[in-house]
Amino acid sequence: MDLNAIAGRRWPRLLLAFLAGASTSLAFAPYSLWPVYPVAIALSLCLAQGLSPRAAFGHWFSFGFGSFAFGISWVHVSIDRFGGLPLVVSLSLMALLALYLALYPALAGMLYARLKTAHVLPNLLLLFPALWILTEWARGWVLTGFPWLWAGYSQTDGPLLPLAALIGVQGIGMLILVCAGALALLSQKRWLPLTLLLPLLALLVFTANQFPQVQRSGETVKVLLVQGNIPQSMKWEPEQLWPTMLKYMDLSRPHADADIILWPEAAIPAPEAMVADFLDNANRVANLNNNAIITGIISHQDNHWYNSLIVLGNHHEKVQQQPDYEANGTNQFRKHHLLPIGEFVPFEALLRPLAPFFNLPMSSFSRGDYQQPNLTAAGFQLAPAICYEIAFPEQLRKNVTAQTDLLLTVSNDAWFGESNGPLQHMEIARMRSAELGRPLLRATNNGVTAVVDEFGHITAAVPQFETQVLKTDVALTRGVTLFARTGHLPLYLLCLFIVLAAWGYSRKLPR
Repeated sequence: MDLNAIAGRRWPRLLLAFLAGASTSLAFAPYSLWPVYPVAIALSLCLAQGLSPRAAFGHWFSFGFGSFAFGISWVHVSIDRFGGLPLVVSLSLMALLALYLALYPALAGMLYARLKTAHVLPNLLLLFPALWILTEWARGWVLTGFPWLWAGYSQTDGPLLPLAALIGVQGIGMLILVCAGALALLSQKRWLPLTLLLPLLALLVFTANQFPQVQRSGETVKVLLVQGNIPQSMKWEPEQLWPTMLKYMDLSRPHADADIILWPEAAIPAPEAMVADFLDNANRVANLNNNAIITGIISHQDNHWYNSLIVLGNHHEKVQQQPDYEANGTNQFRKHHLLPIGEFVPFEALLRPLAPFFNLPMSSFSRGDYQQPNLTAAGFQLAPAICYEIAFPEQLRKNVTAQTDLLLTVSNDAWFGESNGPLQHMEIARMRSAELGRPLLRATNNGVTAVVDEFGHITAAVPQFETQVLKTDVALTRGVTLFARTGHLPLYLLCLFIVLAAWGYSRKLPR
């Protein structure tokens, strides 16, 4: 394939950029073909050589549209099944989302074309990776943020995962972009950068594996994760409330020897006050069984509704004379990072009347605080994240302390059916464990329910789309990772310095 010939023809080049972007979906779960990502970026870099900033914007916009149209196609499942919209409208909404997200790689490509210099090595190995990471960071917070398909997540099953404890998912992403730049240099017969880079990365990974920053403490905790497999179409029906709650109790009852029992997000699909009798009974049962039950529930305070987690039974010790749960007590977690449309509706006065998609059950939540105390259950400290929040590494990092024993995330991915969405969600959760050096418990309504060790590896899981329980002993750790101390800030500052240096250099050049 003559890349120079294709690069000189607009529509074939844009089509190939779109296909390269689409191929990056193969780098993420469930396929995990991680080499696809740097190869796709390298191919697009080769095609974009010599483009003006305007043309580069269109080129990388095409790449980004392909990446998101295929990579997050699972979003359409929820719009189509539960949105109450005609197919053409639901597909249009999905296309609009992909077009919006494509603006970020387009911005990176345009700025690269504007700021790059005659020195090709720093252009491809420093400037482009820095711009890509900064625009990914922006995508993670603009309009509440959508940090899905960050480059670094492609390494959750790749060789660079051990570096997460040092530099986080974005640091890994930076290395992938540097590798892509080195691959692009091969088209110019420059082999030295890749020849030096690969052994250096291998040495870094070997060192990270040989000298882990956290160690097993020797203590274990027996956990039970309950996957209720409640159909989404039934979950919020009033007549299904008591059958749903009793199902979780029945599934938990044979496993009373567990220290911590974890039910999924909104496992109790009602406000605390409405199910006070059930909660009181479960609270006393957990106390008698010398354990704690953590469950998702709706909480209400001061005319605000929250997507919450509460702890029933014993909070401070495994064995207590009396249980600790109190309605609207302090040992609870309220979700901070809400999902647009699903948990709050922007411009709701305008949008809610348009279609059921903008009026989903429980789409009027308020935000909890960004930083909240760990949950305490049977004497253990757990740092929680509800559903979508697990995709925001800095938020979880801020809530992890030296005393945190476990990471905890609950979700209801039934909205997305048999698509790739729940598997990508699990992939993201695994990265949090690798970054923070703590085992993670993940309980979901219909999968993926799993336990992850401190290195990001799944140690136990149950099949999706089945009513299941997962009981296992989880080894606890001690120590603090470098990422837990610093987060992504040093990387973002480095990227900003690279971009500012390139901008300053470009201003000195004769025009």
